[in-house]
Amino acid sequence: MSNNAEIATDAAAADPPHRADDSGALRVRLAERLARVRAATETLVAPLRAEDQNLQSMPEVSPAKWHRAHTTWFFETFILAAELPGYQPFHPAFEELFNSYYNAVGRQHPRPRRSLLSRPDVEEVGQYRRHVDAAMQSLIADCDEPCLARVAPLVELGMNHEQQHQELLLTDLKHAFSFNPLAPGLGTGSQGSGAAPRPVAFIEFEGGMVEVGADGREFCFDNETPRHQAWLPGAFALADRPVNCGDFLDFIADGGYREPLLWLSDGWAWVQENGIEGPMYWTRRDGDWRILTLDGARDIDPAETMCHLSFYEAHAFAEWSNARLPTEAEWESVAARRPCRGNFAGSGRFHPGTPEQSDGRQPAAMFGDVWEWTASAYGPYPGFRPAAGAIGEYNGKFMANQMVLRGGSCATPDGHARASYRNFFYPADRWQFSGARLAKDIE
Repeated sequence: MSNNAEIATDAAAADPPHRADDSGALRVRLAERLARVRAATETLVAPLRAEDQNLQSMPEVSPAKWHRAHTTWFFETFILAAELPGYQPFHPAFEELFNSYYNAVGRQHPRPRRSLLSRPDVEEVGQYRRHVDAAMQSLIADCDEPCLARVAPLVELGMNHEQQHQELLLTDLKHAFSFNPLAPGLGTGSQGSGAAPRPVAFIEFEGGMVEVGADGREFCFDNETPRHQAWLPGAFALADRPVNCGDFLDFIADGGYREPLLWLSDGWAWVQENGIEGPMYWTRRDGDWRILTLDGARDIDPAETMCHLSFYEAHAFAEWSNARLPTEAEWESVAARRPCRGNFAGSGRFHPGTPEQSDGRQPAAMFGDVWEWTASAYGPYPGFRPAAGAIGEYNGKFMANQMVLRGGSCATPDGHARASYRNFFYPADRWQFSGARLAKDIE
């Protein structure tokens, strides 16, 4: 889900071609799935008040109302305006107001000022969504075969783009709520498990040549392509579970935030300049740490998966643990052997849980709960080429100065993640549901 949050949220699709004789089934599938995805966004905002939907607590965060409008703008701009002769946009000013960063499309309203858009209000954004939804359903039902062949991959892309914004909507809302002394929440029921934390164990895997990247059998974003061979120079081990809160309490108690030898130079500067003493959304009261969730504040559950870590914190914790972070090729080579199941947004919890017990052969909880930082810088795969036109602005121009995360989170929509999925953020970013899993070299 991805700013950079918005940047990671937008990536171009590589979708397998559709046979002409499947067009009837394809129309039904696209129409039904589009309706489900669009309705899911409205379900997320249903508990919110109008004031909640206009909150923007930092430039990287967008108001919930803006997310709803931007995802609608995507369908209107890249599909309806391109495919329907004479299509009249819902409002001519929306082309600029809800364009995120597509320079080839036109101007954009300044990102840090999105909360100043009191108009259109929540109701008009809802009208905008319904207008575009009706036009999209008509287009899918009535367009001819060549048009359907052009539109289908873009509809798939638009739906996956909206799912990423559903995750961003939750993470952005949590950041905004965190500044309110009333500690508002969504009533998710994300209470701790009360389980005893398990010690971490490591599972060994062979090195050698592996294949990584999307295999073309399902939707993917362009930064997952092309599939290629990657060399793992030696045997390695992965932790059988993600880092949990108990692990991180030990790191803090041992002075982890005060020991410069654990930190990268930029990371130590970040700690000093920002007065960092603990993870995001953790507060200390009378010597005890508490955590803020989308269900309000509560005590720390030591067995619960650790979240809201920056890459700097994840790296320092790995150093303290006499371990390291896995490369994305190592992570994917292991995750590809596992079913993509876990604690995703469908649980309604919107907070990491306590991972299942590993079977001793494969790590547990590689999908869901938290995006896991890797040691890999975000860059193009060998042979990567961005798509032509404005769609090509999704990923290629952002492949610098960010790090890769894998696995999806508790805010990622069900069915949206996969082993080849690459998320990416700047090293200091931590308002997303980001965590870590340790790795070690095998001598």
